[in-house]
Amino acid sequence: MTSASNSAAIGAQAPFAFRRNSPGVLPGFGISMGYAVLYLSVLVLIPLAALPIKSAGLGWQGFWDAVSAPRVVASYKLTFGASLLAALVNLVFGTIVAWVLVRYRFPGKKILDALVDLPFALPTAVAGIALTALYSEKGWLGGPLAEWFGWKVAFTPLGIVIALIFIGVPFVVRTVQPVLEDVEREIEEAAASLGANRWQTIRRVLLPIILPALMTGFALAFARAVGEYGSVVFIAGNMPMVSEITPLLIIAKLEEFDYAGAAAIATVMLLLSFVLLLIINLLQGWQSRRNLGRLA
Repeated sequence: MTSASNSAAIGAQAPFAFRRNSPGVLPGFGISMGYAVLYLSVLVLIPLAALPIKSAGLGWQGFWDAVSAPRVVASYKLTFGASLLAALVNLVFGTIVAWVLVRYRFPGKKILDALVDLPFALPTAVAGIALTALYSEKGWLGGPLAEWFGWKVAFTPLGIVIALIFIGVPFVVRTVQPVLEDVEREIEEAAASLGANRWQTIRRVLLPIILPALMTGFALAFARAVGEYGSVVFIAGNMPMVSEITPLLIIAKLEEFDYAGAAAIATVMLLLSFVLLLIINLLQGWQSRRNLGRLA
């Protein structure tokens, strides 16, 4: 091998070696990586691994009986269905809220911006009680909806969806907002000067740019909704086969000291959530690579 080829090989390896060995605020790669793995193992991996280990005590038949009971299956359908619907609603209206906060100036803008984070700061139990009082048949909103349209919100699956929309709004808004702030108005003006109408500008110019952020916000809102308990348990009504969510069923199993049964249901929730989030992340990665291909 010639000296030129040796120099090329060293040059190709130099960026990677520099990244691993360059000094920084944190210690070296080995220490930082070891701490990260230990931290995630203690807080995430070990607790999650305890679920299938605990449910294994039921045996395969006992596990299947615990997770496939009609009441449990009905709670799966309600939990994932309501979470999916709430995340889709937040995807649309959360993007509109983010657009208004980024592109317009109006009195009270800072107050509206602060209100977006309210579900983060408000205890979930307080949110659930407030929503129940608001949407009950005697509430400020529930009363007119029941009287004028015949819609009963509290203690129905519709109430669950509304509660999940409430707690999921910030995830979409705060994910999309910084991306919109980086999009320059000149891009839209250039598209308009080339003859594109508003819909074409949104579909062909803006949407490809913000789509990865939209999918990330959707995934976060969906994941948050699947595991939500405090804000839902009050407004749901908790009627088996009708408005009983899976987290409530897990709590009921724990109160009955059926720890293995609760772990079995939680394991199914974990697997389903992981598969759905994996699909969303794969779609997000595919879209990012597609956008890079277009730019190239």
